[in-house]
Amino acid sequence: MLIKHIFLGFLGIASGFVVSAGTFAFLIVIGVVPRMIGKCNRAAETMHFENAIILGGILGNIASVFLRLRFPFGPLFLCAYGLSAGIFVGCIAVALAEILNTFPIVFRRIGLKEGLTFMMLAMAFGKMAGSFYYFLHHIG
Repeated sequence: MLIKHIFLGFLGIASGFVVSAGTFAFLIVIGVVPRMIGKCNRAAETMHFENAIILGGILGNIASVFLRLRFPFGPLFLCAYGLSAGIFVGCIAVALAEILNTFPIVFRRIGLKEGLTFMMLAMAFGKMAGSFYYFLHHIG
């Protein structure tokens, strides 16, 4: 029985390493970290950004797996967390679309040469409105 538990523990840790390595490799390949650092004009603190991402991944996994935390901060904390998570997911989606040259191809095919900023903002607000509709009407 002890060998079975040791094997399952090793299998769980090894699987976690594989999944996290794949996730971080995906973030590196699509260039999220260098783009964020470039947008912040903080190239000298690159190591701090990378350490913060790794530490956030580790602490987030520990908190979600091992701890049963209840945050008594209420709706304000929930709104801040939801906004932060949405920005993160949006950055990943836009970075992936940018790497695949999705936006330039679509804009060229529909003949859009001016107003690209407004088109991007319209897509972002449409995504946000759809998310609010989804959550407020308890769809899913």
